Amino acid sequence: MNPPLYSLRMHGTRDGRHLSGAERLVTAEELPRAGRELLRRALEHPRGRADALRLTAEEIPPEAVRYGRLPDLRTLPVADYRSGRRRAAELLLAAGVGRPAAEQAMTALAAGPGPGGCSMRGAMLVDAASGERLEADRARGVRASRMDLTRAAESQLRRRLARVGLDNPHVREALVLAAKVLAAPGIVAELCWSDDPDYTAGYVAAPELGYLRLPHLKPAGEERGGRAFFWRPGAATLAETVDFLERQVLLIDTLGAVAAPE
Repeated sequence: MNPPLYSLRMHGTRDGRHLSGAERLVTAEELPRAGRELLRRALEHPRGRADALRLTAEEIPPEAVRYGRLPDLRTLPVADYRSGRRRAAELLLAAGVGRPAAEQAMTALAAGPGPGGCSMRGAMLVDAASGERLEADRARGVRASRMDLTRAAESQLRRRLARVGLDNPHVREALVLAAKVLAAPGIVAELCWSDDPDYTAGYVAAPELGYLRLPHLKPAGEERGGRAFFWRPGAATLAETVDFLERQVLLIDTLGAVAAPE
């Protein structure tokens, strides 16, 4: 029988604003080391040192764990962030997102999706046709949470990513998060670029397209970024989708394909 896991979640803020968040699914034996690693991330963040930290560990019974697969990863060449955003918009339309929704989400991420243009703790939840924002709290947003890789899958993934020069925490964690988002009922696609000023890449992910990485989705030095989850009514109610994203435990034990950058 599999041992219980712990959902370990870190949230760091600076001057009352979101700075860093990360999480793992770990065994009791792995908790101390994983906790130190997450705290270190908040204290060594590129946008500054967190001045307030919260670390939460919640026991997860084995029967609550659902298993899943990573999306296939491809890197698409773009010359700069402007061409990257044009390509991202095309991919969103191909995934079934309406043009108003794609354009409005892109504009919101570029301006800073949280109140006053700051980063959100979670993601925007966007009507995939109209572009209406559906999250109840525009500072918190919707949190995709309680997901990770098995240790065996993590080792395999790191080897595959290393072969194509992409073995870094940004790519690994984004792939896992995208897997959770795409497994949620009613989700059509996801758009993301980082609020880390040193990291310009982002991605579009969709069930039929996989995880499409774009090396440039914002200019270097830009701190504004975030995520948009595009939702379509029908497969689930909004409450059911949010509950899946935030509460369902997803442990990835199967990898997708990893293609070399084009």
